[in-house]
Parts: sequence; C-alpha cells; structure tokens
Amino acid sequence: MGIILYKEPELKDPVMIVGWPGIGNIGLIAVNTLRKATEAEEFGEIEGWDFFFPKKVIIKTGLLENLEFPTNKFYFKRLEKNDLIFFIGEEQPKKQSASGYAEGEEAYRMANLVLNVAEKFGCKRIYTSGAAVTIIHHTMKSRVWAVPNTERLLKETKRYPNTVFMSQVEGRGGQGFISGLNGLLLGVAKKRGFDGVCLMGEIPVYFQGLLIPYPKASKSVLEVFGEVLGIKIDFDKFDKNYQVMEKKIEDIYNQIPSEVKEQLEKLKEISYLRQAELEPLSDENRKRLWDEISEFLKKEDRRDEEAI
Repeated sequence: MGIILYKEPELKDPVMIVGWPGIGNIGLIAVNTLRKATEAEEFGEIEGWDFFFPKKVIIKTGLLENLEFPTNKFYFKRLEKNDLIFFIGEEQPKKQSASGYAEGEEAYRMANLVLNVAEKFGCKRIYTSGAAVTIIHHTMKSRVWAVPNTERLLKETKRYPNTVFMSQVEGRGGQGFISGLNGLLLGVAKKRGFDGVCLMGEIPVYFQGLLIPYPKASKSVLEVFGEVLGIKIDFDKFDKNYQVMEKKIEDIYNQIPSEVKEQLEKLKEISYLRQAELEPLSDENRKRLWDEISEFLKKEDRRDEEAI
C-alpha cells in the first residue's frame, strides 16, 4: 500500500501544485482547472486503503468485485517555464479527527507520501491552495492570502497580483492559522527542505458553512497561478462553467433576513475602500455580525434537516 507510479516521466525543475476539497472547494477548483488548462497527464496515485473508508462497493454481474475509495492522483506537464506536477485528492484523510479537518497520523503520512513524489522528481517548490474566511461582501473580488514557508519567498510573494500576506490582513494582529492538509503539508515541506506557498482565496464568512463551491475565490487564486507560472487560462470558459453557481449564491444571499443583510451591505463599502486608510470593523461589531450570521446559518441547517 502507498504510492503507485504508472510511469516515471523525465521532468526539469518541476513545481508541485496540490489541491484538496475544503471550504467552498476553492483550492480544489483552482488546481483542477489549472490541471485541465495544461492538459496534464496522469502518472500515479496514492492508494486509499490506509487513509479512507470506502465510498461504495462495486458489484458486476451479481458478484461483489471491489471497494471504491476516494482517489488521490498525480499528473505531470512539461512546459517551457516550469514543468509541473499536480496532486489532486478527492478527500482529506480525517479518520482520527473530531474537528472535521485533516489531522493525526493519516494526514501526516499522506503529506509525507505526497512529498516523497515531489522529492523523487526533483521539485523545489510546493504550492497549496484553500479558503480564507473573512469579512467581505460576496459581490467583491476576492483577494488571495499568501503564506510562504521560508523568508526568502517573502519578497517574491509580495509581487504576486491581488495578494496580501495572511499576517497583514486587517484585524488578525499579525497572526494566522491554516487548517487541514494545506497547512500541514506546507509545514512538513519546510521541515524536509522544500520551499512552499499556500494561496487562499477570500470567501465571505456568511458562506463558509454552506456546502457549495465559491468560484469567485478560485478565480482569484487561478489568476495568481497563471501569472506566477506563465500559464494562459481561459477565464471566459471558467465564468461560463460557474455562472449557475454564481446565481445560486445570489439566491441564497437573498434569503438572508433583512436585518442581517443590512449589516452585510455595509461590507460593500469596506471592500471597495479596503486599499485605502480605512479603519476596520471593531471587534464588537465583528462579533455581533458573526453571531447574527451564525444564527441564520443554523436556521438554514435546521430547515434542511426538516426537509430531509
């Protein structure tokens, strides 16, 4: 059990880009879109037996044939600027986790197996991607929060378009935390000598509890990847693919009670002016807004349970 490689391509100074599901599937959508845009070829996988419960049992002609587990696949693409290796996991291992985030022995072993492949093919740089939950309005363009794992990357990362360091985001007091494998992999990469950057697209706090994609943030992350890696991405196609989801997001927003929505509408002005010297929301107002949003989301969850 472990890594299976179908082939061993010859790659020159490859960069590894990693994507897993998470809040809004922001990182997964971004990385998978980039993989498809480059027409990367599958060349290996991590077997799921040790990390996941089966998704389903496969039966053919009346006979139980196999168990199907979440997939964890490697892809490669040779390019002029940088060869690429993609790792895309269908699920994060969390069998030992009560929090719902990837942690514990399985997550740690998964991170090291991914990095074993990076090491085998000579990767020096690892990118992960996920969600940055924050106080913004959903009509605004999502910024990208960046967390490099070495000081030598600070200067380079600062030049990325539409990007801020997580520690410099308003109201965070110079601190930050990355949950799940996106953060764990970056930390393990640092210990093993890999440079790494996590790129996180902003998602409004009032959508974090809903199990729907948030493509606006994925698009912002993709724009950074495209610039950094020199890859042209068809954003017209991307927008067309996700226009139904954008409408669904707007429909959900319109169901929010008017008294809560009045507070959320104030975020538009904050979002428009956040590049200026604008004082952020006070801790008291931030807490009150979050409490109201949380209560709305709880009501939505109860409605869904009743419907079921």
